[in-house]
Amino acid sequence: MNSIKLVALLLIAAGVLALAYGGFSYTKDTTAVKLGPLELTVQEKKTVNIPLWAGIGAIVVGGALLLVGSKRG
Repeated sequence: MNSIKLVALLLIAAGVLALAYGGFSYTKDTTAVKLGPLELTVQEKKTVNIPLWAGIGAIVVGGALLLVGSKRG
């Protein structure tokens, strides 16, 4: 399998995951208060939304690369 087909399959998989989940979330530790040796940290939950057009675009570009890769090889 050449590298173009591999990138195409990864793009298609990423696009399908983006459409299925719509985004992802993560937690970030931040220091809220620091008084000498005492430190208070807070966990913030951040959410990143992936636009619908980005998922569809990844699938389309991956499909195009897959077609180009099959014509070359």
